[in-house]
Amino acid sequence: MRVLHLGKYYAPERGGIERYTQDLAEWFAAGGDAVSVLVHQPPGRWRGARDTINGVELRRAGNIGELVYAPLSPGFPFALARALREFRPDVLHLHLPNPSCFAALASPAARRLPWVVHWHADVSPDSHDWRLRMAYRLYRPFERAVLKRAARIVATSQPYLDASLALAPWRAKVAVVPLGTGDRAETPPMSSLWPQPSGLRLLAVGRLSHYKGFETLIEALAQVPDATLLLVGSGECGVQLRAQAQARGLSDRIAFAGALDDASLAAAYAGADVFVLPSLDRSEAFGLVLLEAMQSGLPVVASAIEGSGVGSVVVDGGTGLLVRPADADALARALVQMRDAQARSELGSAGRARWRAQFTLARSAAAVRAIYLTLET
Repeated sequence: MRVLHLGKYYAPERGGIERYTQDLAEWFAAGGDAVSVLVHQPPGRWRGARDTINGVELRRAGNIGELVYAPLSPGFPFALARALREFRPDVLHLHLPNPSCFAALASPAARRLPWVVHWHADVSPDSHDWRLRMAYRLYRPFERAVLKRAARIVATSQPYLDASLALAPWRAKVAVVPLGTGDRAETPPMSSLWPQPSGLRLLAVGRLSHYKGFETLIEALAQVPDATLLLVGSGECGVQLRAQAQARGLSDRIAFAGALDDASLAAAYAGADVFVLPSLDRSEAFGLVLLEAMQSGLPVVASAIEGSGVGSVVVDGGTGLLVRPADADALARALVQMRDAQARSELGSAGRARWRAQFTLARSAAAVRAIYLTLET
């Protein structure tokens, strides 16, 4: 089988979609399939590039910058045409949201192929960011055209599918395939990443964006004086979050780590006591980091977001605790409960067992392969 993926970014750029796309591509390549991935260079790199990583043919189109979180890549349609001509795929696998994928609509070569659309998240028409609301008016007709053209659509959880207005007209061709993460070697913990040597070590990982809810986490941390936080990630809210931490007198209890390499991030998971995902809304469609935490045997405290996949991953009281989004008091109470080492151990062990049973990469990728085999070429 020859599969061409269209995505936003790829390693070493990091994010849940990027991580899963890479893992999926490498799983298929390791199984003997021919896999190519077309993505963008990081913002500001105008020239395209080609590489092979772990058996995956990687093509990066030039990217002059970003506008409303979307890469600006005038060369992407030409890179797509070249990939189709040279690689000659059997299947086109589009990872949305990503406006560059719309180039496939204008390509006769692409339209001759069966499309699988991997629906990682809705673009919210009522986002807090007015630029995104305005852009979605232009984005939506193309999004609808891609969904209409798709042979199959993959949603990452049943709750997200049920709540998605964009997917509602196409439910008959949607399959639910949860994300998954692959096995990794045991990593020694690195407790020195936290700002203090003692206390309850909290870990949060994600882009420093409004919807991630890190403002709420900082407010909750102020109510749990024996806890320290390692916050991994970068983004547009970084300055604001650091200012909030300083204003609340928490600068000595929060380490802003920025982006970590894979080895350091694995050591952070190994060294943490609790993983926290305080996201505010359905922009957090699934939370791949939850699987990474559960795989590491960590108990999870996460937001109970209506219509999100978070609640399908975390079992409240079974593998972690779910709290109301944007409720710092409720989040603080849950963190206080995590002071109990025995409870943390039981929740973490149950989470790892749940990951092993339901959320491995092999299970997820095998379900995607089954979808490929139903396509008519």
